[in-house]
Amino acid sequence: MPAVFLKDRSLLFVSGAEAQSFLQNLITTDIAALGADEARPGALLTPQGKILFDFMIWQDGEGYTIETDAGQRDGLLKRLTMYKLRAAVTLVPSTEEGVTVSWGEDAEGARGSQGARDSRFAKAGVTLTRRAGRQGDGAEALYDVLRIRHGIVTSGSDFALQDAFPHDVLMDFNGGLSFRKGCYVGQEVVSRMQHRGTARRRVVTVSAATDLPGTGTEITAAGKPVGTLGSVHGGNGLAIVRIDRAGAAMAAGTPLLAGDTPVSLVLPAWSGLVFPASADEASA
Repeated sequence: MPAVFLKDRSLLFVSGAEAQSFLQNLITTDIAALGADEARPGALLTPQGKILFDFMIWQDGEGYTIETDAGQRDGLLKRLTMYKLRAAVTLVPSTEEGVTVSWGEDAEGARGSQGARDSRFAKAGVTLTRRAGRQGDGAEALYDVLRIRHGIVTSGSDFALQDAFPHDVLMDFNGGLSFRKGCYVGQEVVSRMQHRGTARRRVVTVSAATDLPGTGTEITAAGKPVGTLGSVHGGNGLAIVRIDRAGAAMAAGTPLLAGDTPVSLVLPAWSGLVFPASADEASA
């Protein structure tokens, strides 16, 4: 299986005596529970609970490597520096650009000191590792196909920063959102969503008998908006939709359309979620 170089990813290294407590009090990920060879998703939220920056994070020697989109790195570094104050923490951008993702047999060979297993794919039964730098030359489209198949989103392509809650992108199921570790920025809002069961927008995989229209196309039922297409590859894609509206339409036999293209929506099996059949069921 391929090893794919993602050129638009960048890295930060967080180290120091207080690195763990510094991150634990800021981001959504439970750093104390992070496995030695495990990469988990995470986010730094706004006080209103929306995703300000998203990333992957793993242990790296005595510190932590944060992998994020190249366009986010400087902003994330600036925001973390603002929170640092006098904490015994060092924040250093890596000079090595890009990240290599490997899966299948290639992933097994990449584990250990040179790679960390992505917990999002592990939930879907796929062993995929992430390593700094260029370690392969597989086409990026192969990684996108894998993401789409298993319902794993990325900011920019699938959702806009400051417009999505962690629940919208399944962080409550993929290891990126903790409800037990205590306070962090935006924690009160996401905890309230969790305990009240008010999360309605969720990631789905989208399929069609023909090629799907482009990213950003609205998905509708009876002319009413349900969600928006994200990543697309041929007749398959991802979207974040209102599962209450989609479920009600499916229960009533109302066609779902992406633009003018009939589509089917499926919630990722690893999430354990199901579509509510009615608004009453969604609010139960």
